[in-house]
Amino acid sequence: MKNLLKKNAIQFIILLGIADLFADLTYEGARSIMGPYLALLGASATAVGVVAGLGELIGYSFRLVSGYLGEKTGRYWVFTLIGYIINMSAVPLLALAGRWEVAAALMIAERFGKSIRSPLRDAMLSHAAQAVGRGWGFGLHEAMDQIGATMGPLVVAAVLFKNGSFAQGFAILAIPALLNLSTLLIARFRYPSPRDLETAPAPLQGEGLSRLYWIYLGGGALVAAGYADFSLIAYHFQKKAILSANFIPISYALAMGVDALAALLFGLLFDRKGMGVMVAAVLSSLLFAPLVFLGGSGLAWLGMVLWGIGMGAQESILKAGVAALVPPNRRGSAYGIFSTGFGVFWFLGSALMGLLYDHSRNGLVIFSVAAQLAALPFFFWVARRANSQ
Repeated sequence: MKNLLKKNAIQFIILLGIADLFADLTYEGARSIMGPYLALLGASATAVGVVAGLGELIGYSFRLVSGYLGEKTGRYWVFTLIGYIINMSAVPLLALAGRWEVAAALMIAERFGKSIRSPLRDAMLSHAAQAVGRGWGFGLHEAMDQIGATMGPLVVAAVLFKNGSFAQGFAILAIPALLNLSTLLIARFRYPSPRDLETAPAPLQGEGLSRLYWIYLGGGALVAAGYADFSLIAYHFQKKAILSANFIPISYALAMGVDALAALLFGLLFDRKGMGVMVAAVLSSLLFAPLVFLGGSGLAWLGMVLWGIGMGAQESILKAGVAALVPPNRRGSAYGIFSTGFGVFWFLGSALMGLLYDHSRNGLVIFSVAAQLAALPFFFWVARRANSQ
C-alpha cells in the first residue's frame, strides 16, 4: 500500500510539473521581455520597478485569501483551475497592448491569477512531496517548472532573432498556455483528492502556526525585499546596453536553467541536512546584485547564474520548509500567509530598488546585499531549533 501511494505521489508531482512546465514557458517567456517592452512603450525605471513590485504584491497578497478559502471549503482544485485560467489568459493578450499602462495592467492580472492558484497547488504538492521527501518533491517540481522557464525565453528570443516583434513573442505563448490547462484537467480527474497521497501524519499534527514558522517567514521576507525582479534587471541591460535586446531573454533562460539544477541540488540537501541549507542558498546567490548592476556584460552573465541559484532555492526548499513547520490541516492558509508576507516585502524592495536605480545604482546594490544578509540570523535560528526537536 505504501509503495502504491509513493508511486501515485510521484506521478502526481510529475503531472503538476508538466503543467507548470507549460505555465512557466508561458509567463516566464513573457517576463523575459517585459522590462524592455515597458521601456519601449515609454515607462521609466521607477514605473518598471513599481509595476513589477505591485504585480508581485498582488500576486502574493491575495494568496492569503485563496489559501484560507481553499482550506475552509476544501475546494482546492476549483480555486487552482480558476487561477491558472486567469494566469494563462493574460499573457497572449499582451500582444494587443499599445500603451505601457495596458501592458502593466495585464502583467498585474497575470500575477493575480497566479496568486489564486499558488498556495493551493503548493498545499496539494506538499502531500505528495511528503511521500518522497519534501526537499526532493518540491525540488523535482521546481526543476520541471524551470525547464519551461528556460524554454520560454528561448522561444521569445527565437522570434526576436527572426526580426519578429515583442507582440509576436507574446502571441506565440498562447500555445503552451492551452497545453497547461489541458494537463491540469488530466491531473484533476486522476487525483481529485491529493491529500490522500500523504503517507504518514506530520509530527506537528494538531498544532497551529508555530513561533518557528513566523521567524522563518521573517527570513523569507528579507530575502524577498533584497531580490531584484528580472524586469528591473532586463531594464538595466537594455538601458545601459549591457546586453542586446536579443540576448536579454537568453540571459533569463540561463538563469532558469541554473534555477532547475539548483532546485534539485538544494532539495536533496534539504532532505539530508535540514533547514540550515537555506543559509547556504542565500550565501550562494548573495553577490548577484553587484555583478548584474555594476559589472559589464561578462560579469552580468555570472550575476544571472547567481540570481538563478537564489531563485531555485526560493521555489523549492523555501516552500519545503513551510511544509516541515506546519501540520497538513493548516498548509493552505500557511502557504497563503507566507506568500503574502513574501510578496509584500518583494513589492517594497522592488519599488525601492527601482527608485534607487534612478538615483544611485550603488545604493541599490548595498540595499540588496544588506537585506539578504539580514535574513541569515532568522534561518540560523530556525535551523538550530528545528534540528533540536
